[in-house]
Amino acid sequence: MLMKPNYHMEYQSTCQDDTIQIGAKTATTLTGGNIVILQGDLGAGKTTLVKGLADTLGISQNDITSPTFTIMNVYTLPKAINNIQTLVHMDTYRMENEDDLIEIGIEEYLEDPNTLTIIEWPEKVQSLLQKKNLTTIAINHTSPTDRTITITKNTTL
Repeated sequence: MLMKPNYHMEYQSTCQDDTIQIGAKTATTLTGGNIVILQGDLGAGKTTLVKGLADTLGISQNDITSPTFTIMNVYTLPKAINNIQTLVHMDTYRMENEDDLIEIGIEEYLEDPNTLTIIEWPEKVQSLLQKKNLTTIAINHTSPTDRTITITKNTTL
């Protein structure tokens, strides 16, 4: 069953600061239990957008690093915002299959109503996201410095 999106926004970014601001604005629309999937090529600005999200939630942008090699970074918010107490940022680019994520506890976070889960390269874990209410953020290059960022809530894979 495909759910009708209840939120669809498109933004233009011409620099990293724009992408951070779009992430910050998006954070105000999210709550605990939300799952955000990030789509975009390597270097599109996915982690930069997460820095803006995290900053709005009280986590320093300097603390946010790409989870490409660690696979999953877990951050505790200084105080709960919109029922979010924990931010989990995952990157499945280097994963062989979903079993690798199950071993490190992804399901625990996907079911937690106090966790905001952000997943880069979600196509590698599609079956774990079936029947979940997702927010999709797609970042597309329109030039070497410009991006179109499309945010759609209530999507499914």
